[in-house]
Amino acid sequence: MSETPDNVERLPVAEYTERAYLNYSMYVILDRALPHIGDGLKPVQRRIVYAMSELGLTAAAKHKKSARTVGDVLGKYHPHGDLACYEAMVLMAQPFSYRYPLIDGQGNFGSQDDPKSFAAMRYTEARLAPFAELLLAELEQGTVDWRPNFDGSLEEPTLLPARVPHVLLNGTTGIAVGMATDIPPHNLREVVAACIALLDDPKLDVPALMEHVRGPDYPTGADIVSPPEELRQVYETGQGQVRQRAVWRREDDDIVITALPHQVSGARVLEQIAAQMQAKKLPMVDDLRDESDHENPTRLVIGLRSRRVDADALMAHLFATTDLEKTHRVNLNVVGLDGRPRVHDLRSLLLEWLKFRVRTVTRRLEWRLAKVDRRLHILEGLLVAYLDIDEVIRIIREEEQPKPALMARFGLSELQAEEILNLRLRHLARLEEMKLRAEQDALGKEKADIERTLRSKARLKRLIQDELRADAERFGDARRSRIRRAELPAKAMDETALVSIEPITVILSEKGWVRAAKGHEVDLSNLAFKSGDRLQHWARGRSNQSAVFLDSTGRAYTLPAHTLPSARGLGEPLSGRLNPPAGATFVGVMLGQADDLYLLASDAGYGFVARLGDLVTRNRSGKVVLKLPEGARVLPPVPVREPDADWIVAVTRQGRMLLVPLAELPRMARGKGSKFIHIAPADLKAGRDGVLHLALLQDGEGLLLERGGKTRKLRAAEVDAYAGERGRRGQKLPRGFTPPDRIEVLAAG
Repeated sequence: MSETPDNVERLPVAEYTERAYLNYSMYVILDRALPHIGDGLKPVQRRIVYAMSELGLTAAAKHKKSARTVGDVLGKYHPHGDLACYEAMVLMAQPFSYRYPLIDGQGNFGSQDDPKSFAAMRYTEARLAPFAELLLAELEQGTVDWRPNFDGSLEEPTLLPARVPHVLLNGTTGIAVGMATDIPPHNLREVVAACIALLDDPKLDVPALMEHVRGPDYPTGADIVSPPEELRQVYETGQGQVRQRAVWRREDDDIVITALPHQVSGARVLEQIAAQMQAKKLPMVDDLRDESDHENPTRLVIGLRSRRVDADALMAHLFATTDLEKTHRVNLNVVGLDGRPRVHDLRSLLLEWLKFRVRTVTRRLEWRLAKVDRRLHILEGLLVAYLDIDEVIRIIREEEQPKPALMARFGLSELQAEEILNLRLRHLARLEEMKLRAEQDALGKEKADIERTLRSKARLKRLIQDELRADAERFGDARRSRIRRAELPAKAMDETALVSIEPITVILSEKGWVRAAKGHEVDLSNLAFKSGDRLQHWARGRSNQSAVFLDSTGRAYTLPAHTLPSARGLGEPLSGRLNPPAGATFVGVMLGQADDLYLLASDAGYGFVARLGDLVTRNRSGKVVLKLPEGARVLPPVPVREPDADWIVAVTRQGRMLLVPLAELPRMARGKGSKFIHIAPADLKAGRDGVLHLALLQDGEGLLLERGGKTRKLRAAEVDAYAGERGRRGQKLPRGFTPPDRIEVLAAG
């Protein structure tokens, strides 16, 4: 084994990977994903703003190519990907992303519909927005610390001396390792008012601060509909959610949407509504238009079919099913003054920023005081020279080393002597001396004022408050996002309520193909079927009802009737939309209201009355409702007209018929039911017997028997002769009709 050189460190893999992962995690948290509480910026944003100021791209300068800025940022301060840097730059220029944009862009910087549709950096131009002055104005006044850039050739500020709590004003989002941040934007005037109040009384709690900061203020201007208690919880814990809802109004037969929630695309909303229209879920809407332009950045028009449409109910549905209402996550996680990330409540965040601001203003005043002291010191030396200017001139003319001579003759410092030597002849006039004395008096007053401010916390506090008020007055504006209670709860309409109501007939074939014909007067004899297929069962109802299908295993399935294919074609197989067991076939269909009753039975002579609503299921695999005796088959369901007046007509394969009152059968949601006619189990298994036809009739109604093309009508009195006790075998039907191919109930009379 080779020996390890002395300059190579050996570490266990576990220790090395743990150390590497922790280092990477801290880098992502502190230097990439989370903003600092001081200036509210991530490092890449801070470097972009600083680089633009160094390029002279102030709000008063001409725009320059964005590629120039990106190149400077990457080459001097931020050696990362150019596209990521440019995207960060674009974000700060988008008025629909930033409440107070830091960059003034010229060219295609994206749109609210597609924020990432911006042009390449070689096409766009940019300069700093006026608002960026609040981050940069005090940069060169000794307010922040500086550090070497990545290659040590330049220095960059560790923070920008923000004059306002920018961390709350524009907000930010970021995902680090094991933590994230989601800070919503706020209104400048409201946040400044809270800071001023907190400076006056640091003991104010969150509810008191919320009298000033009422909630987030998003740039797109949509309404905030979160209840006050939810907003209070967000600001008390630093975490929670904020619900935002589009602004709309009704104009004649149209609904006009004028503001969308933050980060919501109008095109995406129209796609979501159009998808519902194509699925026939919005029959009251007949048109969609995007009329947005420069004067109306957001104007989406929803055309209604008539003025009778309930716009409130429709919008409540759209709020629940589209991005017209959106929930924003809030997580006030920022890097604090101690360099550690922490989730803040509103009070602690503002207090810590005010601590930063007090420190920044103190450093600014101390820097200015040092500048004033230096200038006063220089002025003192200049005035000494003016008092004996002839001697000064003599020393300069005659002495080989005039600086030491001046210092010795007049008791000057090296700085004072250097300034005297640098005087121009034109400045030796009497008028210049008067100017110097005036400057000395003004600087003396300024020095005294600064010293009083530095000695007095009250004066320092008033100075900060006055500056905050001035900045809010200059750059502040009215709130855009109204905060109000949601008058319309977001609630999706029942699917059936969205469907136009019309009579339909659902037709089921023997091979399980289904379709729906308009109206109830459908000539079933003229319907076309696929080769080898024919009519199995049918049911009449309304298009807003649910169709319940019964298969040969006794399972029930449900499909919305309005989704069934039109009867103008051959329909479609139910097996394509449902998952019946292998080998199962569909035997019947039911349609009606939830309280409608149906007779469910097997050819073993057992059955029960079921409520249609109890048979409905959302499971594609259905649910078992009819339990079958061994060898039994499911009979098509029969609709019940009057439970207490209907009679069961059961006809067997052996040609027997029995009438029993329907009221003698139980009402059940599922099960085998009770015996209404006797069928011998051995005959059932052998196929020699079983219920062949099942119908319901009422007193006074007759019966039509058909066999081999021949028919026979049984009058009501003749039918009554077949009445008997439940569970009997019944009586033989007339000769030639044992058993009949078909039976039909005839109307009374």
